[in-house]
Amino acid sequence: MSQDDIAEAVTRLDALTRRLRRECPWDREQNERTIVPHTVEEAYELADAANRGDDAKLLDELGDVLFQVHFLSLLLEERGAGDLAAVAEHCRQKLIRRHPHVFGDVAAESAGEVLRNWDQIKAGEEGREPGIFGDVPENLPALLYARKVQRRAASAGRWPASGDEQADEESFRAVGDELLALVDRARRQRVDPELALRAAADRFRDEIGER
Repeated sequence: MSQDDIAEAVTRLDALTRRLRRECPWDREQNERTIVPHTVEEAYELADAANRGDDAKLLDELGDVLFQVHFLSLLLEERGAGDLAAVAEHCRQKLIRRHPHVFGDVAAESAGEVLRNWDQIKAGEEGREPGIFGDVPENLPALLYARKVQRRAASAGRWPASGDEQADEESFRAVGDELLALVDRARRQRVDPELALRAAADRFRDEIGER
């Protein structure tokens, strides 16, 4: 597909999004707070398609997520806070800034080094909350929250860094089995594993933040 074909397809989707916003009663009523739950749901469906290796489903779910981006960008445009072009350009500039090993003179020979550089650059950007854990969303699911908190601590040199190699199938299955066993333990002891992990991650965050 050529660049012109891509641009034309995106333009058609943008036009459709604008028409729905004007003519569909449901779409007219939405704002970012009411639409974001659908955005999160679509992201989970996209992740499921990717994990299943289902390309047809992946294409479908990518379209749903792309529509969410168009719709939310249109809401920004309606109140003069930005538009789809501004979203795309902001993303482009951010990716350039956070890939100095590609667009600058910083060396990064492994994926682990890229992630550490990414976190350090992100922490120093204007508008970011100060501290190791600045801008870590507290409404993440507990597993994602705990993982992000640990990664931030590792990037700051206050927790062991992750390995540079991707896990093999055996390690993937082993970790899954261990997590399932912990959930079963929580069930037997009538402990909510989501709340227990979130509390543990918060304690970890407080301890690391005080060092």
